Amino acid sequence: MRNGDNTGKMIIFSAPSGSGKTTLVRHLLDQRNDLEFSVSCTTRPPRGLEKHGIDYYFLSTEEFKKCIENEDFAEWEEVYSERFYGTPHSEIERIWRKGKNVIFDTDVVGGINLKKKFREKALSIFVKPPDLETLGKRLSARNTDSPEDLKIRIDKAAKELTYQDQFDCVIVNDDLDAAKKEIENKIEKFLKP
Repeated sequence: MRNGDNTGKMIIFSAPSGSGKTTLVRHLLDQRNDLEFSVSCTTRPPRGLEKHGIDYYFLSTEEFKKCIENEDFAEWEEVYSERFYGTPHSEIERIWRKGKNVIFDTDVVGGINLKKKFREKALSIFVKPPDLETLGKRLSARNTDSPEDLKIRIDKAAKELTYQDQFDCVIVNDDLDAAKKEIENKIEKFLKP
């Protein structure tokens, strides 16, 4: 895969936290059997019912830094201070070996980096909240972050919204059913042989 000798494609979903990208990714995985989710690595602790190897590979900071040294990642980023996220080459290779296309749920910079690396093999989709106020309400409703962390996420979202023009398409997620339909159509067109 690192030499570009594969035939798979990839769909990259990126968005500010709370925009609904994970909901849209899960919808596509339920609809299409030619897609498989690429499990990312992170140094953050699991939230709620998240499971190692299914939602993320939960690594210590030391383990993650060792993977960086070994060039194990197709892309990686320190998203928040000492909170690293990365896409292992091995996940992409595993999925392409199965004859499936890869679907990613990444942060915004990670999505841009994957698109730059895989160019025409990748469709990059930016999921946008209707506005920052709605995004704040969605994040608050999750009940997983302290008020300080919520502020950090909203400030980061405002910055991430400035990157949307670097994606192949932008989906405004103000009506979930409409967003699902729009995503289905874009994926169908992209994956057509």
